[in-house]
Amino acid sequence: MNVEEVFKNNEKWIAEKLSINPDYFTDLAKGQSPEFLYIGCSDSRVTAEDLMGIQPGQAFVHRNIANLVNNVDLSVMTVLNYAVRHLKVNHIVVCGHYNCGGVKAAMQPADLGILNPWLRNIRDVYRLHKDELNVIADEDARYNRLVELNVQEQCVNLLKTAAVQEAIVHRGLTVQGWVFDIRTGRLIDLKIDFEKILKDITEIYKLY
Repeated sequence: MNVEEVFKNNEKWIAEKLSINPDYFTDLAKGQSPEFLYIGCSDSRVTAEDLMGIQPGQAFVHRNIANLVNNVDLSVMTVLNYAVRHLKVNHIVVCGHYNCGGVKAAMQPADLGILNPWLRNIRDVYRLHKDELNVIADEDARYNRLVELNVQEQCVNLLKTAAVQEAIVHRGLTVQGWVFDIRTGRLIDLKIDFEKILKDITEIYKLY
């Protein structure tokens, strides 16, 4: 696809939206009140709106390599605080996906240059769960399980923040951990028990 095609597609998209609702863009311009903060992977095959079946305005979206919630990453922390404290989203979703290149790269014993400090966060997840992972003989199965555990640990990282703790107490914010299976198109709910996790980490990480 060339650049000109993109602008032609844009014109078609505008026409389609206006044919359904002449006020579509007028309404969209009035502001946003999304239900979800979606934190996902930058992978070009995994788009939040498509896999969730939602429309513009329904999810505030942040994407990075391997859907990390790193407390020293100003980008994700800024998105998190804005979504929770100003947009007042009701649900935060961390969505990983099988066949994730970032997770796969983190499993390789190799120097990957500038990626090293970023991927170390995933390697730390492996270290935390190495007893479980090392007994999985099949490499693909081990890889898939690390994808799931990485989502779980990013949910834990969310629960360590003051903004999330405050929103859980005052308005029942929920934290969700999902995995998208590219091979089937299905979303898998990992059923993260965020209330139990929060209770377990309260002694050390209670900020609110």
